[in-house]
Amino acid sequence: MARFLTHQMGQSSSTTNYSINRFLTPATISSESSDLADEINIGPLRDHTEDIPDDCLAYIFQLLKAGDRKSSSLVCKRWLRVDAQSRRRLSLIAQSEIISYVPTIFTRFDSVAKLSLRCGRKSVSLNDDALLMISIRCENLTRLKLRGCRELTELGMANFAKNCKNLTKFSCGSCNFGVEGINWMLKYCTDLEELTIKRLRSANNGNELVIVPGAAALSLKSICLKELVNGQCFEPLVVECKKLKTLKVIRCLGDWDSVLVKIGNGNVILSDVHLERLQVSDIGLGAIAKCVNIDSLHIVRNPDCSNLGLVSVAENCRKLRKLHIDGWNINRIGDEGLIAVAKQCPELQELVLICVHVTHLSMAAIAVNCQRLERLALCGIGAIGDAEIACIAAKCVELKKLCIKGCAISDTAIEALAWGCPNLVKVKIKKCRGVSSEVVNWLLRRKGSLVVSFDAAESEGLDASGSDVGGQESGVEFPVMGDQVVVGDGPSVSIGRLALLRAKLGFFASRNLVPCAFNKSSNHGDSSSSNL
Repeated sequence: MARFLTHQMGQSSSTTNYSINRFLTPATISSESSDLADEINIGPLRDHTEDIPDDCLAYIFQLLKAGDRKSSSLVCKRWLRVDAQSRRRLSLIAQSEIISYVPTIFTRFDSVAKLSLRCGRKSVSLNDDALLMISIRCENLTRLKLRGCRELTELGMANFAKNCKNLTKFSCGSCNFGVEGINWMLKYCTDLEELTIKRLRSANNGNELVIVPGAAALSLKSICLKELVNGQCFEPLVVECKKLKTLKVIRCLGDWDSVLVKIGNGNVILSDVHLERLQVSDIGLGAIAKCVNIDSLHIVRNPDCSNLGLVSVAENCRKLRKLHIDGWNINRIGDEGLIAVAKQCPELQELVLICVHVTHLSMAAIAVNCQRLERLALCGIGAIGDAEIACIAAKCVELKKLCIKGCAISDTAIEALAWGCPNLVKVKIKKCRGVSSEVVNWLLRRKGSLVVSFDAAESEGLDASGSDVGGQESGVEFPVMGDQVVVGDGPSVSIGRLALLRAKLGFFASRNLVPCAFNKSSNHGDSSSSNL
């Protein structure tokens, strides 16, 4: 933006000079035109951006990327001032050296509401004194994220909480202050709504105090606990938060059935639950089933959860819209549970099944009964074949996004998609050896507006991140470059990086070139996957 505006600002005088030189050249100039040129008075150059109000300029800055915004702020003193006054979000490398720059930084950026402080593993982080200075100068702070700030103690967190009582979102990871530091935040930050605790090192000591809910228990709506050895010390907080809507517990040791039983008694607020790699069984799922307003449930790699618990959830949580299950190939969740979901949860819109033991029976029930299904991911399920995909294509008329990864399908299944699913906008096919690029190209010609991501590489490990039926991609066409292949008038097909590497190897081998050097391509169709 800065380059664009600077270019426009400089174009005014250059255009005028060009116009004069164009019509007043020595070969065509006359005496009359010479007199006219002498009368032309070109005034001093003027910055037309001065007419843009500060509010409009601040809005333009908000539309820029971080690097462009930094460059734009250096154009002139006014832009530097407007950028500083309008910046609400700031991310800093929180090393110990920052303490000498804190006054300068927060004198300039005095309106920051969202602050992120990160420090690498090999660096010494900022200490309590630096955090205290920040809390005094950031009166409008509402969100704070701490990552790797290992020099902060419980005393530093207490002083910060006393000065930043308007905090609504707090997230910390890989910090050394323990449960007492969290208790100070819960005591003074009475408006706290979101709390995320990840790898809180001192909380791993079994002798630590338990979490005291504090005043924040009345306002908390979201709690995320991740990778905590002694995560059950948060039980009083989780149970006492009567406005809790979202609960995520990921890789935390301990028996979580008892916690879920206490939460589920008469809870009508909880709507989003994520349980991953926990010691939780069907008892815990039965407790969740008592929260009748659950609309999003993730059951990821919990070996003690079975069809019995899923049936209980399906029978009681009729408003369920999103269901993610990673069965971890232990075959405890299968047709019985999914048939119950299909019959009892007609509002289901998003379903992700990873390494779950399902057959044609459950898939047919889902296709027939879940008429509102819009997003479906099937990953690492050997029983999913052409017949199951054909059933989905014929019955799931509202389906918009489909991901098939590591399943035993062939070209026949892809052909079925061409004649069904009239609302389909995106298909992702990964690690399905029976599918050829020819049929994918034919599908694109058949449905020109469809976005297809195709990876013909060999099978690799499957996880939840591979089920990408996420954000809609643009169908803008590009020439053939790197691993992008354009077919007809349709959108592009992304070929996997392994297939691209093989093609390059074959290309060089045909010329008997032994020393080959390959540069990583900067644009891979499947270089990253986004979750649903």
